[in-house]
Amino acid sequence: MTLLSGAEIHAALAALPGWSYRAGKLHREYRFPDFSRAIAFMAAAVPAIEQLDHHPEWSNVYNRVAVSLTTHHSGGVTRKDFELARILEPLAAQLS
Repeated sequence: MTLLSGAEIHAALAALPGWSYRAGKLHREYRFPDFSRAIAFMAAAVPAIEQLDHHPEWSNVYNRVAVSLTTHHSGGVTRKDFELARILEPLAAQLS
């Protein structure tokens, strides 16, 4: 996978409200009504993550899920990270 330039990353972020770029990764924190919906979001994302074969760095604390995306074997952000971010957005919206 080819790394995206800073300009390409910032242009692509314009279509993903709530996402940011810092420390070489895409970041987003989702907040859900409760713990069960936060965990349901993570579980709902698993099939798409496995199919894409691109695994997020994420963590859960009560009703929050923090997500960081980077393509480790490429050493930074690629189109694959944005593809996964676009997959996560509607899943989160369904559970919010």
